[in-house]
Amino acid sequence: MSHIHKSFDRRDFLRATAGTTVAIAAASVTGAAATSATAAPSGLSIPKDRIGIQLYSIRDKVSALGFAVVLPELARIGYKEIEFAGYTQSTSILGRQITLPEIRKLLDDHGLRAVGSHVGIGNLRTNLQAELDAAQILGMPHVGTANAPSNVNTVAGYRAAADEFNAWGTAASARGLKLYQHNHAGEFAFATDQPSVRLYDVFLKNTDPRHVYLELDIYWAYVGQYRWPGFDPAAYVRNQPYRYPLFHMKDGDANAANANGFDIVEFGAGDLPYERFVRDIGSRASHIGIWEQDTAPNTQPNPPGSLGAAERSFTALKGLLG
Repeated sequence: MSHIHKSFDRRDFLRATAGTTVAIAAASVTGAAATSATAAPSGLSIPKDRIGIQLYSIRDKVSALGFAVVLPELARIGYKEIEFAGYTQSTSILGRQITLPEIRKLLDDHGLRAVGSHVGIGNLRTNLQAELDAAQILGMPHVGTANAPSNVNTVAGYRAAADEFNAWGTAASARGLKLYQHNHAGEFAFATDQPSVRLYDVFLKNTDPRHVYLELDIYWAYVGQYRWPGFDPAAYVRNQPYRYPLFHMKDGDANAANANGFDIVEFGAGDLPYERFVRDIGSRASHIGIWEQDTAPNTQPNPPGSLGAAERSFTALKGLLG
């Protein structure tokens, strides 16, 4: 395994990112954290010492530098939990594709844990056992999808999707894993055939809580509230806390010109009501907070781009949960 670690080292990383990640983070984090992530009281259900990152946020760095560079850098920043968005990197880094056991060793070597993975819903239909195999090799307790349960936005469509998820979840449970679904805004829309029924409610009611779990993307839940009012995102968690082992904690800045009501921004730079949310969900269950920012690769200057956003957002999250 030593050849992986020799592919890049810290000097390669600094050279690749122009040595600016830490400097830019130090210069910017105080102002970012102060905007909306001031310290919250103790007793919160999102542990501050297990903050995670969805690797989609830094997909440019994974592709350009590889896991052997990116994972130790995330550990240096302070992240503990890694949520995958695929297991590939540029083949030019090793001259071949990295293997799952090699990724697992990198995680272990740097004190990181794979907490979950986003896979395509088509893979759950056609390749479920292989996805569960990958999860077990990486030592992750959860495997899920960021796809909507169904593309048919009717009550019947979401009931049929719930049946599928129940079957997949039962298979995951049999192997000691938890299957989860990550929402976007559309799940909070009303059914086209029953305009008084919210699709997300159909999915919750018809999935088995023993086998199907949810990853609440807090940003997209508030976008859903903006577009289809009448619900409180925190209430879903408060009512069924054990069904939400994972959160996506991305921030949004209000923008009436955006049809979603908010622009995605670095954590702490927006104005979503995170302080209220973390209080309102209660403390009956623990939830892993995972930072995600879809737009992070566009962060300027780039380099360090997404890794700079990752460091500043980590500090702001730590402040919120402190």
